[in-house]
Amino acid sequence: MLLFKCLTSFTRFSKKHNHTMSKKLIFSFFAATALLSSCNAFSGKPAESNVIAHAQPDPTVYGQLDTAIFASGCFWCVEAIFESLKGVKEAESGYSGGRTKNPTYEEVCSHTTGHTETVRVLYDPQIISYQTLLEVYFASQDPTQVEGQGPDHGDSYRSVIFYRNETEKALAEAYKKQLNESGKYAKPIAVIIEPFKVFYMAEAYHQNYEKLHPDQGYVRNVSIPRLNRMKAQFPGLLK
Repeated sequence: MLLFKCLTSFTRFSKKHNHTMSKKLIFSFFAATALLSSCNAFSGKPAESNVIAHAQPDPTVYGQLDTAIFASGCFWCVEAIFESLKGVKEAESGYSGGRTKNPTYEEVCSHTTGHTETVRVLYDPQIISYQTLLEVYFASQDPTQVEGQGPDHGDSYRSVIFYRNETEKALAEAYKKQLNESGKYAKPIAVIIEPFKVFYMAEAYHQNYEKLHPDQGYVRNVSIPRLNRMKAQFPGLLK
């Protein structure tokens, strides 16, 4: 059934764009049969969803905002996770950690840029703390998975905390150490902690992707279940 969903989406995309698919795209599509579906199943803008989820307006009055930068697999998933938290005004999908300037989605998916799919979180520290964001970040993924998350593999899906100051660095390192020593995980935490350099905003069609395309195969089978697992763990933090 999932193969049929992937094939349908793939056919819509091909008809809409009417151009030759790259070898990377074709490989990603067939790999999806073994990996459920992957975040980079398409290397261009997907067909519009038949179902549009309309989010309720956020009534929160925000004060001065701070910024946190996280990567943990497909940014469609990560963006939706953080946007569901009270105190987070916006989460934006983009690319960080690499050497290529102004990378495109296709370039990042080729694993040649050094960038990983990343989310910039704009939050009110008077409502939600950086420590709480860290706790949600680690709990909403498998932090022991190396260079990937779930069905998405490669350096463009590696998990990274990009710290912007020494306070963030200290908090991230201390919490990672705490988790490693807790015995909660059978393998070492693979999350990388490194200084933030630059964030490149992803293409417009990636923003709010999970909200706008709830019927897309990957979103339905990977992103939404991941979001729901996080919500079950932190019900008191949700908007």
